[in-house]
Amino acid sequence: MKRPAHTPRVRFRNHNRARARTSAAVACAVLALVGAGLPSPKPLGVGDRLFPHLGNPGYDVRAYDISFRYEGNTEPLEARTVIEADVTARDGLPRFNLDFASGKVRSVSVAGRGARFEQAGEDLVVTPPESVRKGERMRVVVRHTSPTQGVANGGWVQTRDGLAMANQPDAAHRVFPGNDHPSDKARFTFHVTAPRELTVVAGGRLKNKVRSGESTRWTYRVAHPMATELAQVSIGLSHVRRTKGPHGLPLRDVVPVRDREELRPWLEKTPRQMKWLERRLGPYPFETYGLLVADAQTGFELETQTLSLFEKQLFTVPSVPSWYKESVMVHELAHQWLGDSVTPETWDDLWLNEGHATWYEWLYGAERGGASLTSRARDAYKKSDDWRKRHGPPAKLHAVKTDTKTDIFRKSVYEGSAVALYALRQKIGDEDFRRLQREWITQHRDGNASTADFTRLANAVAKKDLTGFLKDWLYGEKTPPMPGHPDWRSS
Repeated sequence: MKRPAHTPRVRFRNHNRARARTSAAVACAVLALVGAGLPSPKPLGVGDRLFPHLGNPGYDVRAYDISFRYEGNTEPLEARTVIEADVTARDGLPRFNLDFASGKVRSVSVAGRGARFEQAGEDLVVTPPESVRKGERMRVVVRHTSPTQGVANGGWVQTRDGLAMANQPDAAHRVFPGNDHPSDKARFTFHVTAPRELTVVAGGRLKNKVRSGESTRWTYRVAHPMATELAQVSIGLSHVRRTKGPHGLPLRDVVPVRDREELRPWLEKTPRQMKWLERRLGPYPFETYGLLVADAQTGFELETQTLSLFEKQLFTVPSVPSWYKESVMVHELAHQWLGDSVTPETWDDLWLNEGHATWYEWLYGAERGGASLTSRARDAYKKSDDWRKRHGPPAKLHAVKTDTKTDIFRKSVYEGSAVALYALRQKIGDEDFRRLQREWITQHRDGNASTADFTRLANAVAKKDLTGFLKDWLYGEKTPPMPGHPDWRSS
């Protein structure tokens, strides 16, 4: 793709780069003997059924500090990723893996000392000078590039005037090295240096902005733990609209400058949508929220934490009804509670995100002019058996057979999961169902949770054993009968 004519490209000088490369080469030569006796490096994982090589054992990431230098969409970004992690392996770590693909690694250090590194599949395998003992906190610094072109299956998305991130489900490690599995949430800080005429916005809140010559360095910090797939950084000719939401919550929306007036009526709907969700789910869980409206063809919207990503055309295509556009906005906003604050333990637990977000999308759409909740559930129920056959049941999707891992986002996990929630509400009643939603968020805020956790809480709230009932709805090859609607049939 050619760099757009209006996207400036500035060369940044770094007089220490050649010296750093030489030092890194010497360090790697010295460390070549360190790995003697260890087995050949190979990709590892944390045992996720759908993504066997995602995540890595032996450590728990506490924080990421990531720096990017933007010079235009035709150039890879020069980057530096600092990882603070606690070692959990019983025998310590003589070697460890990071998820990382696509970029070139310049150097790696552990505790300030050069480390040996090599690639194994989509893992970066690091051998530190000394084994890191259990209970120690290790500081890993990786200097690398972050490609913006020719990267398949997500990561950086090129917009008309810059970049945005779309890392779900497994593309964060195409942008920066880390432990790219939702079970290892951490704090994030982003530093982005870009030409001064561009605007940078990232998840969390702006902490610092420093101009130096023709460039500006922006620093953002995310206040709550975040999964790697929910990270967001936007670079472009953007307008940032700042307002207040419920309880004075800071809201900031990021839109192309030329589209600011056309998009403003849609941005103004967020406070009302947030109040509507707070009445059902409790207080908004983060420090800020807003929409990042990108002039790009993505084919999806994405609940990146505190700054949800939307295609511009969702709002500008006149044939799409207003109630539907608003319901999609609510879907992504609901994810801030259900998916971002309460994050799935494994990708098999994805239905907990998408089923709940679809539930509130249906509810809100019904109030704004769409079909009723029962009508949406009945229509989805009719197709549920077909979805289960083609895609798998909501909590046990068929493994993805293509290189496009986004194929896990299927009808089974959206409408099929929402139908299962409708069945649960029919079974336990609306009052207990509402209490279950709020308790779920309260108990697991800022953490991870599984389908087994949800079943245990549902049993406690309803004061009855729903284990078999939920097992049939979430794992069964056939859609069970719908409580209260014996006449419903699935294909």
